[in-house]
Amino acid sequence: MKQINKGFDISPAVEKLSEKEGQILKLMAGGFSNKEIAASIFLAEGTVKNHVSNILAKLNTRDRTRAVLIALNEGII
Repeated sequence: MKQINKGFDISPAVEKLSEKEGQILKLMAGGFSNKEIAASIFLAEGTVKNHVSNILAKLNTRDRTRAVLIALNEGII
């Protein structure tokens, strides 16, 4: 695993985010809630929650803020 500052481990799955997950991650970085993301890309809120869970798993983190920081550091967004 690749390691970045502050000891966060990055999963190789970072590169395997789907196009939709990347889109949602960008909206997360903009501070949008799941409900706001769902409305802006015409998905059910539950579907967005599933995508967010997948993003967190692929980035090997438990929270949205850290996921956004990892994505920014890795140049994903």
